[in-house]
Amino acid sequence: MRLHRLPKLLQRLLPHTEWRRPAPEGEKLLYLTFDDGPIPEQTPFVLEQLARHDARATFFCVGDNLEKHPEVAQQALAAGHRLANHTHHHVSGWRLPDAEYLAEVQQCQQVLESLAGTPEKQPLLRPPYGRITRAQAAALHPNYRLIMWDVLTYDYDATYPADICLKAALAHTRPGSIVVFHDSQKAQRNLRAVLPRYLDACAAAGYSFEAL
Repeated sequence: MRLHRLPKLLQRLLPHTEWRRPAPEGEKLLYLTFDDGPIPEQTPFVLEQLARHDARATFFCVGDNLEKHPEVAQQALAAGHRLANHTHHHVSGWRLPDAEYLAEVQQCQQVLESLAGTPEKQPLLRPPYGRITRAQAAALHPNYRLIMWDVLTYDYDATYPADICLKAALAHTRPGSIVVFHDSQKAQRNLRAVLPRYLDACAAAGYSFEAL
């Protein structure tokens, strides 16, 4: 069973996390996010698709990929997108002691700040897999906005037919949704089939796209 949106009861189990940004009345805003990049095989494709709609998005980057492909990260920054923290090695907070998890976050943040040139007042963090403990969230919350999601597309699931992936993503989209795609090799098939049509459909429905 694929839960494109987690029930509110489960969301409440993790305080200090953001799952949706209710839009001002009458405005149809979406917050597109892309996890696991940047990589030269997929991220430039995403940037091209976003440019077609003058869309701004947020890229939750793996620090190790930032170090390997800084030129791709700079392309995203130059296009007006926001880069954010997805830990340095894409680790699960459920599997690491708190100190090791916090070190992973800090290591990624240092790479992000070196690329941007300046530190952010309150940077963004998305825990890989959405897995973070209450203690970790409490420790990070004073310095980070912890971003989860309102719509998980499951584009990374190669067994998920693209047409159904698109239909489900559109069905769950609403004003203020934080939507998760992946600019990764694993997601290539569905990302390339779904993202252009998702953008077209949302734009036709009157949505605009902003970074978080």
